[in-house]
Amino acid sequence: MAVPERMERLVDLFASSPKQIKIAAMVDYADRLSDPPAELIEHGDLERVHECQTPFYVSTEVDPEGRVTLWFQVPRESPTMRGYAGILAEGLNGSTVDEILAVPDTFYLGMGIDEVVSPLRLRGMAAILARIKDQLRRSEAA
Repeated sequence: MAVPERMERLVDLFASSPKQIKIAAMVDYADRLSDPPAELIEHGDLERVHECQTPFYVSTEVDPEGRVTLWFQVPRESPTMRGYAGILAEGLNGSTVDEILAVPDTFYLGMGIDEVVSPLRLRGMAAILARIKDQLRRSEAA
């Protein structure tokens, strides 16, 4: 699978974990997710992922070396989607634009989280990664 090394370790860890551990890990990643900087919220730089049932917002930043930082705003009352955002932040932050663009759109299926997440949420997860890639492509074109 063409994913950055940190993300590959997370995929492997989730894939080898029983269902109850996957649920606990999603909640743990939800708790670890940092809030975006206030200026991103104030300036409206977070883009809503409308395909998600949960009010889910994302912003990408690319530094001068081409490394990406992902920012998410997800309600704490949505631990599954907030946990997924935490996984994306942990596994993809610091990666290059090209590395993120190469991540398969449904990489999360290799984690086995379809055991603990509804099909509707899985579609939202696909839309989140698609939005991240879209933002990165737009920033490269600018």
